Amino acid sequence: MDILLATLLGGLLALDATSVGQFMVSRPLVAGAVVGWALGDPATGITVGAVLELYLLVSFPTGGSRFPEGATATVVAVATAAGSEAAGALPLAVAVGLVWGQVGGFSITALRLLNNRLVPEPGDRFPGPRRVAALHLAAILLDFARGAAVTLVGAWIGRAVLTAAGSTWPLSRTGSLGLMLVGAAVSVGILLRDLGGFRRRRVLFTGGLALGILGARLL
Repeated sequence: MDILLATLLGGLLALDATSVGQFMVSRPLVAGAVVGWALGDPATGITVGAVLELYLLVSFPTGGSRFPEGATATVVAVATAAGSEAAGALPLAVAVGLVWGQVGGFSITALRLLNNRLVPEPGDRFPGPRRVAALHLAAILLDFARGAAVTLVGAWIGRAVLTAAGSTWPLSRTGSLGLMLVGAAVSVGILLRDLGGFRRRRVLFTGGLALGILGARLL
C-alpha cells in the first residue's frame, strides 16, 4: 500500500513541475515532507527532502535542457527509506533517488517528443477549441502516467536495494547524514559560484552556512 500511495503522489507531484500549477510543491524539500507525512514517517521525509534539495539546487530547469527530476526522485527516496530501521536506509535511499532523478529526466525528454506528435502541424486545419482542450488534457494525463510509472519502478528498485544492502551499511545514521552533507556542500559551492562567487555573496554564504549548521544539529 505504501508503494501504491507513493506512486499516486509521484504522478501528482510530477505535474507541478510543468504541466499543472508550478506551485513549487515538487521541490524536494516540500515533496519529501508531503510524502513522509503520507507514509507515516515525516521525519524521514523531511530529512531526505532536505538532503536532495541541497544536491539538486544546481539543476536549473531552463530552456529545453535535460535535468534531473526532483519530484519523482524525492518520492522514490522517501518511499525507500520510510519506516526502515536499517543503518543504510537514509544514504541508500538518497543514492537511489539521485540516480532515479536522472531516469525521470530522460522520461521528461521522451514525453516532450511524444507531445510533439500530439500537436497539429502548422499547415493542418485549425483543430477547434474542443480538440485543443482534449489534446491539452491528454498531455497532462500522459505526464501523470509518466510520473506514476517512474515512481512505481523506482520505489520497487529502492526497496530491493535497501533489502539487499541496508543491513551491511558500515556507518551509523549520524555518520551517514554527515557524509551526505559533505557531498551536498559541493553542490552548494557550485550554486554560490553561479550566483557570483564568495566575494559578491559573503552575506549569503555566511547565512547559509549558519543555517546549514543549525539544520544539521536539528536533524
